[in-house]
This record gives sequence, C-alpha cells and structure tokens, in this order.
Amino acid sequence: MLAVPVENPAGRSPAARPADGQRPWWRDAVVYQVYIRSFLDSTGDGVGDLAGVRVGLPYVRKLGVDGIWLSPFYPSPQHDHGYDVADYSAVDPLYGDLAEFDRLVADAHRLGLKVVIDIVPNHCSSAHPWFRAALADVPGGPARSRFHFADGRGEHGELPPNNWRAMFGGPAWSRVKEADGSPGQWYLHLFTPEQPDLNWRDPRVGDHFEEVLRFWLDRGVDGFRIDVAAGLFRHPELPDSPDPEADERTRDSVNPLAWNQPEVHDVWRRWRALCESYTAHDGQDRLLVGEVSVPTAADQALYVRPDELHQAFFFHLLSAPWNAADFRRSIVEALRDIAGTGSTVTWVLNNHDQVRTVTRYDADSGGVGATRARAAALLMLALPGAAYVYQGEELGLPEVLDLPDDALTDPIFRRTGSRRYVRDGCRVPLPWSGHASPFGFTAPGSTVQPWLPQPAWFAEHTTDRALSDTGSFWHLYRDGLNLREQLPQLGEGSLRWLESPPQVLAFVRGDGMVCAVNFGEEPVPAPVPGVPLLASAPCPAGLLPGNTAAWWVCDLPAS
Repeated sequence: MLAVPVENPAGRSPAARPADGQRPWWRDAVVYQVYIRSFLDSTGDGVGDLAGVRVGLPYVRKLGVDGIWLSPFYPSPQHDHGYDVADYSAVDPLYGDLAEFDRLVADAHRLGLKVVIDIVPNHCSSAHPWFRAALADVPGGPARSRFHFADGRGEHGELPPNNWRAMFGGPAWSRVKEADGSPGQWYLHLFTPEQPDLNWRDPRVGDHFEEVLRFWLDRGVDGFRIDVAAGLFRHPELPDSPDPEADERTRDSVNPLAWNQPEVHDVWRRWRALCESYTAHDGQDRLLVGEVSVPTAADQALYVRPDELHQAFFFHLLSAPWNAADFRRSIVEALRDIAGTGSTVTWVLNNHDQVRTVTRYDADSGGVGATRARAAALLMLALPGAAYVYQGEELGLPEVLDLPDDALTDPIFRRTGSRRYVRDGCRVPLPWSGHASPFGFTAPGSTVQPWLPQPAWFAEHTTDRALSDTGSFWHLYRDGLNLREQLPQLGEGSLRWLESPPQVLAFVRGDGMVCAVNFGEEPVPAPVPGVPLLASAPCPAGLLPGNTAAWWVCDLPAS
C-alpha cells in the first residue's frame, strides 16, 4: 500500500487561497473524484475503503487539487455499488465505520482539502427499512406512499401501470406479492428493481433527507454531489410515454415524464437554504453540485439559479466530438447560460460512469487518444470555473475493454446481457506500484485479488512510475494545477476568443494568459510568440502541433 509524504507544492495551497471578498471556495475549485472501492484497499479484502482513502490523501494533495468527492460508502447490498442505499446515516462495514469517516474528514481538512460526499435522493435500496415496510403494508397504506406503488393494468392487474422502461434495461416496474401471497401492486424503479424510486410528493421523504444532510454537515463535510439531480419527481399521473424505450436505448434520463419535473426546484431551494444556514453560522461555504442530465446548457442553468444548486456538472465537453467547432459551441453556451446565472461552470471530462478519456478519444483517432486526452486536460484547466478529475485520469489510464463476462459486476450487464454501456472498465482498481496485480492496491501480504481484475499493462501506468516520469500525465496535471493556483488569470472569470484557423481554439484569460488547442492533425503557427509556459506535447519554436494544447503568458493588445 502506497504512502506518500506530504509536500507543499509550488504556489498557494488550497487552504491559503485568497478570499477575494469572501469568494466561495467552490467557484473555481478542482475536485478529485474518489471511487472508494477502487482507490486503495487497507484491509486486504480486495475492495478499497475509507482507511485507504485516508492513506492516499497526501498523494491527492500533492497533485494540487482543492478537494475530494467520495462515492457512496453507506450500508448497501451493493447491487449498484453503493448507489442502492439501505441507510443514509451510516457507513457500510465494507468501507469502515463512522469513526474512520471522521478521521478521513479531519485528515483531509488538515491537508487543506475539502470533502464532498455523494447523496442519492432519487431512489434507495430494496433493503431499506422503508421499502421493507412498504412491502408489508397494504395497497394504499402509508408505508407505500413513500414510493411509487400502483395497480397494474389488464383484467387481473397483470400488466405494468405504464409503458416506461428502466435506464439500466428492462421494464421500469416490478410486481410484488401481497401478504396473502397473491400477485399485487407494482412499484417503479427507473434503474434496477433493487433501487425503488422514492416518491418525493410524500413530505416525509423531503423531511428525512433534510435530517440526512444535517447529519453529515454536523460531521464536517463541505458539500454534497447529488446523484440524479434532475430526478426525484415523476409526472403525477404516470402516463404512458410516447417513446418508452428512450431511457433504455440511450442510457440517459430523457423520458420527459420521468425526469426534470418542475417540482424538483423546490427541493434544491430547501437544500440551498439549509446549506446557507450552516455557512451563516460558521462562515464556511458548503457546496451542492448536481448531476443534472438535461439537453442544453440553458436547461441546466435553471438548476443553478442563485437560490438553488451552487453548481451542476456540465457534461457537454465530455460528449463533444474532437473538433474545434463543437468544443467552442459547448464552451460558449455554458459561459452564456450557466455562468450567466451567477454560478460558475463545472467542467468534466470523465467520471465513474463514462469510458475513460484516453480510450474515448482513441476510438476514431488512429491511436492518438492519449495525446488528445492530455490536450483536453489543459483546455479544461484553463477554462473559467471549476473542474472535476476522475481518479486515474491523472495517470492516463485507458479503459479496460477485455474484462471477462464472469468478472463484470455492472447491473447494466446483468439486466441486458450486453457489454454496451457497461461501466466496469473505468472502475478497475488503481495501480499504485509494482509490475503485477494487485499493483500495490491491496494491503501488503494480502493474497486476495482486487474486486475487478487488473490487466498486466497497468504496470505502465502505476502512480510510482508516473511520479518519477516528468513527462507523465500526472506531471502535466500537477503542473497545470500549480499554475492554476499561481496565475491570477486562471480560475473564475471570463475569456476572450482569439482569431485562429478553423481547427484551432485560442482564447485569452485575464491579462495576457493565452490557451490554444490544435484539434487538427497538422501543426499550425502558434497564436503568440515565445515558448509556452506549459504544453501537452513538445512544441517546436513558433508551432502548435496537432492534437496539442499550450499555455502562454504574454502582452496582448486590448480587444
């Protein structure tokens, strides 16, 4: 197991960031996403845990980020790796206990790192006490009203209440047996049957989650990443959808009757008020950042109005094809619509649900996926606002595409039998050191293999190798993050576009900090003279190579 000594990297530490008139920390923070079960295993059982995260904190701090986002660690049957929560105010023994969580928060804060935890309000586990009580209740009973129970259609109620399909495959409804053993009502689950959807029209649900937020805020967390933040409410009449397979087909929340209902905004106003009450008490800003999957930047802007979520992940760069026009369009729309609310854009290139960036860009690039991923990283860090980095991206990890079927754990595979959209390939445990699995991921002396098998080629991407190689992905991220801390032009603010060839994006941040990205294959003249301050690939004098990003600081005439 890797232990990294604490160092003070060049530039300001996150804890010493200037206040700028009490500017909240989250507005231009860079946060590192920790997928706990794949980060570092302290016990030798093959699964990462909170103690492992605590051991790895100096490594994260050395990278230069401002905080960490922890994936769910709550008690859970692990049907969806913790996104099926059985108790929102405890820690699953698989990951540790509350005392270990408290030590993790304390250590993170001593290192100047904020701690954001995942909250899952759209659905819970079928093992949650509420759902067990609902199964034991009668149709129309109070325990069932916390969920979406409904009578079936057909002569004997043998057909689902509507035609909706689940995002992870199959019908969105399952039928229960009543207490007398007879076929009974159906309940709604837009992901898996083990994740029944909560009914937020029952006021007890909202009251409970306010208690949950207080529980974790009182333990010192700095914010919440909200899973399925455009969910919670369904159309009150649960009508048939004109395109019932849309969610299943796209694995996205596109059914207009099931997602993005207007009532959800009242929940975020309530949560925002709660967070602001804590901030008013002790002066420490808390963050609500939402997973808001909606079609456009203008739609997302409705979630980050001044009295709702502080931020929402902007996924459009993640999904944009590798060309200058699409990237520029996404950036312009985000800065116009989202930043126009007074929030800042929260940029992401990857997370635990997506194909890793190197592999995504490699699909149609003829083998330059890693080169493009390096350029995209510098572009993201140069944009105004905040950014999130998924663990392993700083190592340039590709997707593991050849996991055997019997190793796959994603419920999408279990429900569909298809490997399309399966997420295990980006969740393979991190390689820390050595030349063979478990690559330092498990506790020394353990003979247990990691919960997902690591390929032999992970040896090329271990953290100890990355730290020693100044040309590695890790050093590119670290150098970019350090410059982001040092240069006043970066972080929050605006940008000004420069004229450039069609395959190039070039813009100015503040007073003379230039970022340019060549999305083409052939070199082009650099937009400004001089040697780049930082570049994703070697830049000959006066040139910007293909699939390359670079930063300069220079004197430019005013626009």
